[in-house]
Amino acid sequence: MPVRIVTDSSCDLPGDVVDALGITVVPLKVRFGDEELVDGVELSVEEFYRRMAATEDLPQTAAPAPGAFEEAFRACAAAGADAVVCINLSAQLSATMQSAQTAATALEGSVDVRVVDSRSVALGLGSMVRWAAEAAAGGMDADAIVADVESQAQRQRIWATLDTLDNLKKGGRIGGAKALVAGLLSIKPAIELHQGVVAEAGKPRTRGKALQWLADRLLEEPAVEKLCVVHGEAPDIDQLLALISSKYGPDDYTVGLIGPVIGAHGGPRVVGVTYQVPA
Repeated sequence: MPVRIVTDSSCDLPGDVVDALGITVVPLKVRFGDEELVDGVELSVEEFYRRMAATEDLPQTAAPAPGAFEEAFRACAAAGADAVVCINLSAQLSATMQSAQTAATALEGSVDVRVVDSRSVALGLGSMVRWAAEAAAGGMDADAIVADVESQAQRQRIWATLDTLDNLKKGGRIGGAKALVAGLLSIKPAIELHQGVVAEAGKPRTRGKALQWLADRLLEEPAVEKLCVVHGEAPDIDQLLALISSKYGPDDYTVGLIGPVIGAHGGPRVVGVTYQVPA
């Protein structure tokens, strides 16, 4: 394959998709106290949520070292790649992009590596990576893949609602008093990720209103592409699917679990939608 695609484990792509398309995934690490685990290798999504529920401390995530990306890039070149396109989670949210860029710089002159900021997370990133791998398999060159992925990054939207503020409290992002008041009012904070930056987008009261808020954000779009519905083991995910069923059926979207990298901050039962508006 002339072009190979590399990404990081925050993409949340299923293993069978990664294997079928020859995608190389460089894992981040997740720490529970003094124990550090490799995302997707030593720690499954299911085990992550089980562990998170059992600890009072916020799980910590760590970006891969530049050496991990360098190893991946060299392996792609050794396998016959003429160029490598590395697509990573938003540079605004992690040092992962910086590690990939450092590795690419170290290999200048020996391996042609293009590093792209998806400005996204989870299956928002995953949808771009999957498209890029399919395009590479179809013979598209690196320049064209990079240009299209950068266009997709500009057009992507991610909306999500949190079911609990515990993770934000544990991480020091909000104080205990504020979390207590929000809990008493049954507020389910809504957030937007746009151009790689997280911003507060609303304060729906009750879980039902939060899911309706999410559905409304999606349904108000005239049309979308690469629609994904993502969640952190939310038992009521079917309720959101029912709310969007007037416009989108099972063949129109992908449903996926949010992995440890994003789940550590979003918390259990977080629910979101990711999509791109047409060019």
